[in-house]
Amino acid sequence: MNDRSLRWAWVAAGFTFVFHLLANPHYGFFRDELYFIICGRHPSWGYVDQPPLVPLIAAASQLFGISLVALRATAALCAAGSVFVVVRIVTHLGGGRFAASFAALAVALTPVLAVFGTQVGPDMVGLWLWPLAALYLLRIVGGASPRLWLAVGATLGVSFEGKYSVVFFAVALAIGLALTKERRIFATPYFWYGALLGVAIALPNIVWQIAHGLPMLSVLKAGASGKNVVLSPLSYLVQQLLLTNPLLAWIWIVGIVSALCAPSLRWLGFAALIMLAEMIVLHGKNYYPADMYSIYIALGALAVARALAVRWGRVALVALTPLLAAWLIPAAMPILPTPQILAYTAFLRHALHLSVASENHKIARLGQDFADMHGWPRLAAAVAAVYAALPPGERAGAAIFADNYGEASAIEFFNSPQKLPPVLSGHNQYWLWGTHGASGETLIAVGSRCPGGANFYKRQRTVAHFSNPLGMPYEDELPIRLCRSPRGTLGEIWPTVRHYN
Repeated sequence: MNDRSLRWAWVAAGFTFVFHLLANPHYGFFRDELYFIICGRHPSWGYVDQPPLVPLIAAASQLFGISLVALRATAALCAAGSVFVVVRIVTHLGGGRFAASFAALAVALTPVLAVFGTQVGPDMVGLWLWPLAALYLLRIVGGASPRLWLAVGATLGVSFEGKYSVVFFAVALAIGLALTKERRIFATPYFWYGALLGVAIALPNIVWQIAHGLPMLSVLKAGASGKNVVLSPLSYLVQQLLLTNPLLAWIWIVGIVSALCAPSLRWLGFAALIMLAEMIVLHGKNYYPADMYSIYIALGALAVARALAVRWGRVALVALTPLLAAWLIPAAMPILPTPQILAYTAFLRHALHLSVASENHKIARLGQDFADMHGWPRLAAAVAAVYAALPPGERAGAAIFADNYGEASAIEFFNSPQKLPPVLSGHNQYWLWGTHGASGETLIAVGSRCPGGANFYKRQRTVAHFSNPLGMPYEDELPIRLCRSPRGTLGEIWPTVRHYN
């Protein structure tokens, strides 16, 4: 790559980073972001429902105090990294400034990819690293040193420590290569060295999961048993169009088709089809394969550049891309004031019948992503007020029990640890952390019930309701109960409160 194209990659990445910084820090912390921060404050090689990389990044962003800007900046960096790599893919394959600009714009403005660059979560890691692995493989196929297999292995290994779905992407790439003449690049010991390096990076988390009874399998099984929306193959493919904007999805579709038609890139075309087939067969959530789309947007931009030689046509297409993207970006990024996003969400849902929900919950007025960015500081304050109202003698032995990790994380994050007793939950990683020695003699229960069933606590009283009309429906009018006089200790019933999903 020459200096000029490298500078262009940096410019595109820089604009993407600034775009996300300006759009990201609104509404509030997302439910999962709070959970990641709390998990990261308990450093470990793994957690019940995720590898360690994202929790550690999230917790590190809050070392100097509560900052939504600092947290979201980490996701913005991954979005910028994705655009940087996409430009490098385009220029590596011979594309010029138009192809690079078109690809960069499309990647930055594709809704599902914009979401990954907005919220801190496991998918933000793959947003950057999946296309990077593809770039290294393109270089190896093009005759670069087979030592680059080490970079492929390291990239996929680190991505595994962000989200497990990279395994399916790696399998898709391997099968795609094996089905074409490019299988020749396997014929080097560096392929095995790279594979071993990737496994070595992933191994600490694999060992952690095995040592704890593979809890992630329980989480996935629970999701497949009713929590997640199960789509037919056709519906799954339609969802891919909606997630990537029906007016922009043609770019990655052209990218896949052009790859299948080019002998040197056919392995990448096969990889896309295999990845989609894996997710359809395994009933993966609709956004699971989305990190691969930036690769095919790059290939689509190249194909368009080769077919569209007229200068005014190229200028018009680059100018038109933000306009084609603009109608869905407010649904992906928190850029509109709350009253306007309420009206806009209602318009998308009722007038256009657009929904990309991946879980079977009652629909929130704002949609799940934005709904789960509302109300958490107020919930934490409401619970703290109930605790402060306890008689001094009860406070010393009290604990807080929340229905799910979102509630538990918010209560813990927005309150000083010195001002509250232990925050407990039976949900995912919180269950594994246990009771923190709390007896449960006095328990503030946030949610549907006191733990242990109807008869474990002799005295149960609802003392408050938390109202959150902009949040998820199951977080609105949330009861806060005082549970007293248990028939035993909290430790005795702890195995019964486990809730993995």
